[in-house]
Amino acid sequence: MTRISVLLTTTLLATTTIAQSNREPPSTGLHSLFLSAGKLYFGTATETNNFADPTYQNILSNPLEFGQLTPENSQKWGLIQPQPGDFSFNASDQVASLANSYNHLLRCHTLTWHSQLPPFVSSTSWTPDTLRQLITTHITSVISHFGSACYAWDVVNEALNENGTFRNSVFFNVLGEEYIAHSFEVAREVAPPETKLYYNDFNLETAPEKQTAAVELVKSLQSKGVKIDGVGLQAHFTVGQTPSVESLIATLQRFADLGVDVAWTELDVAQEDVETASELAVEQQASDYVVAVRACLEVERCVGVTVWQFTDRYSWVPGTFPGKGGACLWTEDYQRKPAYWAVKRFLEGWVARMNVTRAFVGGNETTVRTVASPRGPLTEVTSGSERLEGSLVKVAFISFGVWLVLNMM
Repeated sequence: MTRISVLLTTTLLATTTIAQSNREPPSTGLHSLFLSAGKLYFGTATETNNFADPTYQNILSNPLEFGQLTPENSQKWGLIQPQPGDFSFNASDQVASLANSYNHLLRCHTLTWHSQLPPFVSSTSWTPDTLRQLITTHITSVISHFGSACYAWDVVNEALNENGTFRNSVFFNVLGEEYIAHSFEVAREVAPPETKLYYNDFNLETAPEKQTAAVELVKSLQSKGVKIDGVGLQAHFTVGQTPSVESLIATLQRFADLGVDVAWTELDVAQEDVETASELAVEQQASDYVVAVRACLEVERCVGVTVWQFTDRYSWVPGTFPGKGGACLWTEDYQRKPAYWAVKRFLEGWVARMNVTRAFVGGNETTVRTVASPRGPLTEVTSGSERLEGSLVKVAFISFGVWLVLNMM
């Protein structure tokens, strides 16, 4: 590979200061642009209580906008096995069927988690052997039921505290951290070989001790020969408090450097006080969404983005954090927000820049990413083409050509 830094200063195309009104459905969407950028999906959480809403379903089914679904609640333990051995797959089967009918990937969520447990799990006095068997039975039954329908599973969810210690739960209190390796081992044994197995958690982007503990958790599993395919970072952000793009890139890359995939699995950006959100806050939300999306594009092993509901009508935020809200890309009445248009314009610019650079450089092996420099963001081109080797004149000519074309767009 030949690496060159093309001296082409670029601007972040997606930040917008002009609110845009809702328009006709675009000819490209978030998912189609993500595919063009070389990623696997742009998706959303959904649930059966959304199914009777035709406007919602019209957007959800649009293959330009979405290519992946995650069941928001119906695969969690309390709903899927409310009583010992009594598995209820009706709601989760409906989500899986919907994903299949729309030809969307199904990202499945979640197997071993301390929250939303039925009383029989949280209140029983387990021995290590009986609890280990319970985990085995639950994971085996659930994964076997869905089989190859699931592109990926969040095998263990939110096992860490903010200070990097392990969270107290029925699983940790009885088995210690062994429950995590055991969950992954059972999942790997029963899941189809192509199914991706993830550890999923929140605040990995903002809590340094927790992030380091998650890195050590992945290393620990790997050192024991336990297969883990990815780390899901939930990315529940607040307007104006979203980390910088450099910080988010570094976070994703830190996990990717362990040889696992990464993804934003539950992205939303909430207004601190939705009732008093100013126009400036709306613009900041657009910028924050773009920062998260851009960070994924900058990291090769980031496979995709899932927003945790695409419309404020069904967002979890107001019910959990009174006063906060407005966290999604669509309003309650399904108008696309400035944040949506900002992300879309950024993706259009990213894809156009990739295509133009490839046209000048040649070949699909060429990749493009933005790097920081004292002069501002530079476009860095990585190519397998030998045409770039040894000619500073040619590099300068290519740089000028790319600059000229992009400034004509």
